[in-house]
Amino acid sequence: MEIVLLTALGVGGATFLGAILGFVFKKTTHRFSDITLSFAAGVMLAAAVIGLILPSLEYGGKYSLVTTVIGIFAGALCLNLIDKLVPHLHGTAVCEGEECHPESQARLNKVLLFVLAIAIHNLPEGIAAGVGFGTENNAQAITIALGIALQNIPEGMVIIGPMLAAGMKPGKTFFIASLTGVVEVVGTLMGYFAVKVSSSILPFALAFAGGTMLYVISDEMIPETHAHGSQRGATWSLLAGFCLMLVFDVLLG
Repeated sequence: MEIVLLTALGVGGATFLGAILGFVFKKTTHRFSDITLSFAAGVMLAAAVIGLILPSLEYGGKYSLVTTVIGIFAGALCLNLIDKLVPHLHGTAVCEGEECHPESQARLNKVLLFVLAIAIHNLPEGIAAGVGFGTENNAQAITIALGIALQNIPEGMVIIGPMLAAGMKPGKTFFIASLTGVVEVVGTLMGYFAVKVSSSILPFALAFAGGTMLYVISDEMIPETHAHGSQRGATWSLLAGFCLMLVFDVLLG
């Protein structure tokens, strides 16, 4: 249990670290944002496939393929439903040049909706980190958590600039950004206790968590990183993130 708690704090703390870096690099360009988020997408893609979906097939038994496929679609449908029910914005508002001057309350509301979108998608990421420990393969679970933590750093960075640009005070900005990390801590504990209550749901839970991550990558991250003319750099960055996770999997496995 101690390692799960430490992992939960580490996953959430990565967002905290990203927020700190966000104050250092307040005026980020679209290109910087696209490349860092694309790297995070590659990390998440590897974590979803290697750390969640393939283990789901391994632990699923006789009907592993059916369970895994249903779990993936269930996870994606769950996030799709949340997207429809909870008002939020897709994409990232990035400070660039003169666009960084404080603006109206309407601009602030849009930025807060964007931050809400981050928080919404942090919950299933946290659940994925927690579910990974249900396999009792701590090395693999830590690899998943490490991948999620790595993508949380640039995620934490890119939400600071827009809030500051909308006129929010630094203290409140940092507090709100940190809350998105707390969501991941809660999600990690939820995922861990869910599979502990009933180990029979483990294969489905792994696939479900993998499906939510695949949904976020395809619906949010990749379209956003290819929307500002940095497609080539974003593609190479995604590959780099994916391969980095492969290295971690081999070294820690």
